[in-house]
Amino acid sequence: MTAEAAGGARYWQVLEDGRLECGLCPHHCRLAEGQRGLCFVRQCQDGKMVLTTYGRSSGFCVDPIEKKPLNHFLPGTPILSFGTAGCNLRCAFCQNWNISTAREMEILAASASPERIAQAAKELGCRSVAFTYNDPVIFLEYAVDIARACHAVDIRTVAVTAGYICPEPCREFFSHMDAANIDLKAFTDDFYKRLCGADLQTVLETLVCVREAGGTWLELTTLLIPGENDSDREIDEMTAWVVANLGADVPIHFTAFRPSHKLTNKPMTRLSTLVRAREIARRNGMRYVYVGNINDERSGSTYCVHCGNKLIGRNGYEITAWRLDEQGRCDQCGTPCAGVFESAPGQWGARCRPVHL
Repeated sequence: MTAEAAGGARYWQVLEDGRLECGLCPHHCRLAEGQRGLCFVRQCQDGKMVLTTYGRSSGFCVDPIEKKPLNHFLPGTPILSFGTAGCNLRCAFCQNWNISTAREMEILAASASPERIAQAAKELGCRSVAFTYNDPVIFLEYAVDIARACHAVDIRTVAVTAGYICPEPCREFFSHMDAANIDLKAFTDDFYKRLCGADLQTVLETLVCVREAGGTWLELTTLLIPGENDSDREIDEMTAWVVANLGADVPIHFTAFRPSHKLTNKPMTRLSTLVRAREIARRNGMRYVYVGNINDERSGSTYCVHCGNKLIGRNGYEITAWRLDEQGRCDQCGTPCAGVFESAPGQWGARCRPVHL
C-alpha cells in the first residue's frame, strides 16, 4: 500500500458547519478544508482527515536502548530509532525543536513503509523499533501499522512520548507498544500550560491508562529545570503520586536540563539537584530511580531492592556489570528485578549509528 493510500487518519468527526474536529488529542482542532491541526501533520483534505506524514521519516539511527531512556527493557540491545515531524505540544525547552516544529520537513523526509522499517530493524540486528524524536501519538496510524509489521517479524516496539492523547486513541496506541517512556514534565498545571501548551491531568490519565491496561513496560522521565519544576515539594508530590497510582516498580529518570530552544535564560541542572530528586523519590518508595544527561555511574545503575547488590552497572549508555540470573533475579539473594530482561545483556554499547533505508 502506498503512503498516499494509507494516509487516512482516524479519530475525527464532521461538525454541523462542515469543519472536521480532530479527536486524537485534547486540543480538538477544528479544521476547514486545507487547514492543519496544531500538530501540523493532520489535515482536512477533500472533507476527510489525513495524516500527511504517513510513510515519511525525518531520519533513522541505531541507538542503545538506554538512550530512550529505558533501563529495564532489554538492556544493552540496539534499537532502531526514527520519527517524522511536528508535535501537539509547544514546549519552550524542546531539545528536538528543529523536528517537532518543522514545516519544511515533509519535503526533506525520506520514504519508509511499515514493512521496510520492520525489515530494516531485523537486518540491522535491532531487537526493537523506537518511535521518538517527535511525539508518535500524532502519527498514530503510521506507528500502529509499523508496530504490526514489527511484531510479525519478532521485533518489539517502543514509544517515547509526552502522553498527550485522548482516552480512546490512547488505548489503541499503547496496545501496540511493548514499552514506553512517557515524559512527566512537571507536577503542576501551571507548568504544562505556560511552558508546554498542554495540561497535567491528561498526562496523568494516560499514565494510569497504560499502567492499568498492562502489556506495555512503562518508565518515566522528568527533565528538571531550575526554578520551574525542581522544588522539593513538587518532586515529593510527584513521586508520591507515582507510587500510589502506578506502583513502586515504575522506573523514573530525572534528567538534566540544558538551555535550549526558547528557554535559554535558565542554567543547566546541577548534579546535586538530580541526586536530591533521587533521594526524595526513594524516600517515597520508588525502587528504581535514575539520573540522566549527567554521567554519574552510581545513580545510573540498577540495584537489588532487597539486598542492595548492583544488578546492572552503567557508565553512560555502557553496561559495566550484570548480576541478574536467567530469570531476571538478583544473583545474590534471588529477588526479582522488575522489567523485561533476557538471560544476558546486549553488547551494543554506547554507539549511535545513523542509517539510510
